[in-house]
Amino acid sequence: MAAVVLVGVAMATNALLTEKGFQFGVVGQYLFSSEILSGVVLTIELTVIAMAIGIVFGIFLAVIRTSANPILAGASGGYIWFFRGTPLLVQLIFWYNLAAIFPKVGIGIPFGAQFITGSANSLVAPLTAAILGLGLNEAAYMAEIVRAGMLSVNKGQVEAAQSLGMTQSQTLRKVVLPQAMRIIVPPTGNEIISMLKNTSLVSVLAIAELLYSAEIIYSRTYQTIPLLIVASLWYLVLTTVLSVGQHFVERKLGKGYRSSSPKRRQRGSEITADVPGGLASA
Repeated sequence: MAAVVLVGVAMATNALLTEKGFQFGVVGQYLFSSEILSGVVLTIELTVIAMAIGIVFGIFLAVIRTSANPILAGASGGYIWFFRGTPLLVQLIFWYNLAAIFPKVGIGIPFGAQFITGSANSLVAPLTAAILGLGLNEAAYMAEIVRAGMLSVNKGQVEAAQSLGMTQSQTLRKVVLPQAMRIIVPPTGNEIISMLKNTSLVSVLAIAELLYSAEIIYSRTYQTIPLLIVASLWYLVLTTVLSVGQHFVERKLGKGYRSSSPKRRQRGSEITADVPGGLASA
């Protein structure tokens, strides 16, 4: 098996070095061009904003999903079902074409007078549609991640907090969420990396993020492959940075939860083991 892997690596390396179609000279030419760098910046901005919306709204959805009120729990469950069950690309296109359903949007009394109205085309611009699509879709996934973290906390912790007179909000903020972070952080890191790559989908809305910036250039120069390599290299760099950051955050959060085997030592015919809370001997 190792020999097969080595042969595969050798063939891939040979193709990279000998195939002229990759045009690595062109890759170097555009790797740090202003158009590509502006696309990288916009990709990072979209990732940060969409994840912020997803995390905040996801926590809210997770809290009401665990509510004893069936209406709140059902509404949260319905939201999660819909946004996880439909493709993100479809949702992005839907938000982009919202004006076809609601030409005007407004703020006012439900089923009554509208105090502020405006054109949906002007209010939901392509960038706004991208943020709404990415953020609201991510909230559905984050809700399930946060809910799983909350359910992992021992119920005795919640009961102890309530016996101390803490309100439900205080228990959530000071007891449940801090302990749930160990479960929440790893998948959240994966979601951030996925979000970074999912921003490439907004290229269908003609937003000049990283992929669309590359598309603009190769539509002009017809150098498709090297420009796709440029975009791929930047995605690899950004996801690598996020992966390293995730590793250090997970290691920091996991310090207090690492299990260590008892240290055993032998004194003559007696074997003793250090255990939490005292010394046990056998």
